[in-house]
Amino acid sequence: MTAGRMVMTDLLKAEEIKKALDAFAAETFNPKKFFEMVGMKAMSAENVKKVFLVLDVDGSGFIEEEELKFVLKGFSNDGRDLTDDETKSFLQAADKDGDGKIGIDEFEALVHE
Repeated sequence: MTAGRMVMTDLLKAEEIKKALDAFAAETFNPKKFFEMVGMKAMSAENVKKVFLVLDVDGSGFIEEEELKFVLKGFSNDGRDLTDDETKSFLQAADKDGDGKIGIDEFEALVHE
């Protein structure tokens, strides 16, 4: 079933992804700023949810902490891993119901906040 799996460049411009990854290569990751830089803030809710589906590697319907650590790799293989602190602050920013994972609606809300 992986043949039909969408990739990030189906949804976003490769050069914008690279620019955003470069911006956060050395500085602390800021999910809202990153999503804006890659053009997600201007996307429809439906397309943001498609991005979520690419990042939800295990297909559980949630982005869990382990998946968050590798979120930048979901945008490009060149993306770095997030540090534990960055992962935790990303989770706190998006996890509105406090269940320890990010649901599709929480993700969309964070992007369009």
